[in-house]
Amino acid sequence: MILVTGGAGFIGSNFVKYMLEQYEDSIINLDLLTYAGNLENLREVQDNNKHIFIKGDIRDKALVENIFKQYEIDTVINFAAESHVDRSIEDPFIFLSTNIEGTQTLLDVAKNNWKINPKDKYSKEYKNGVKFIQVSTDEVYGALGKEGLFTETTPLAPNSPYSASKTSADLFVRAYYKTFGLPINITRCSNNYGPYQFPEKLIPLMINNCINNISLPVYGDGLQIRDWLYVEDHCSAIASVWKKGKVGEIYNIGGNNEKANINIVKLIIHTLGKTESLITYVQDRPGHDRRYAIDNNKITSELGWSPKYTFEEGIKMTIKWYEDNIDWLNRIVSGEYYERGAKYENHSKIYN
Repeated sequence: MILVTGGAGFIGSNFVKYMLEQYEDSIINLDLLTYAGNLENLREVQDNNKHIFIKGDIRDKALVENIFKQYEIDTVINFAAESHVDRSIEDPFIFLSTNIEGTQTLLDVAKNNWKINPKDKYSKEYKNGVKFIQVSTDEVYGALGKEGLFTETTPLAPNSPYSASKTSADLFVRAYYKTFGLPINITRCSNNYGPYQFPEKLIPLMINNCINNISLPVYGDGLQIRDWLYVEDHCSAIASVWKKGKVGEIYNIGGNNEKANINIVKLIIHTLGKTESLITYVQDRPGHDRRYAIDNNKITSELGWSPKYTFEEGIKMTIKWYEDNIDWLNRIVSGEYYERGAKYENHSKIYN
């Protein structure tokens, strides 16, 4: 059985739905329902008997132990993380606590329950088929110049408290493989976009503001470049790593879509029939990386994965989804969704 952590967030909820559609495996979905976790993201699968949602904290070792024992977990896919750079600048501690301590808790419980023999890491396959997948980010590599791409061997050089916390978590994952023989993979993806993304991120923020004729804040000159990946493509890539990834390996996941932030903002404006007068350039944030770009040759050549959607296809679908789900956006902005999550009983599927 698969334990997905952070499965009520943007990428996690998309992944849960993708897996339930594509595979027969059951999923235990553990999410604390902090501000970025939203039960509405899971409404399509709320009655699916292969999906069990548990509200809880990945730092709660007793809870995680109980989940492993009750549901015989053989796979962990860890999405749970604080992920917004601006918030990490305002309050670094919660990023250290959730992203590092939470990951280490999951690793420790997995190690103890799977009873891995450290010698197994030298064999080509793990006989019991278990695996721990850490979902990370290209931000752990720092920033690129005008040329070049991040590869799996690019030195780690994080520039924000968020990326530093993810880097630290990645190193713990690697250490549990090297020291204890825990079967792991690490995936590092480029910027995701698509349905259910919390509207503090660039694309949903600009869509929401455009729809409501609110000023569109653009950091600095807006020429920061990112490689953009449609969320469903990210989900299929992680599934490929789960099924075919070689134990102990890192896989970069990119969409081959380098775009400057300002160009994306203008595309959203024109698609929604607004004017560029809505753009407001604001002071750049500290440590803002100038360019990210992923070399995804390893995952494409070794695992046979490739992105299904072009950026032009993905952004069109994304804008339409937000237009068709204004009520979802409004409940996010008003905080109504969070009130519902706060009322959801902790651990209800475990102790009741």
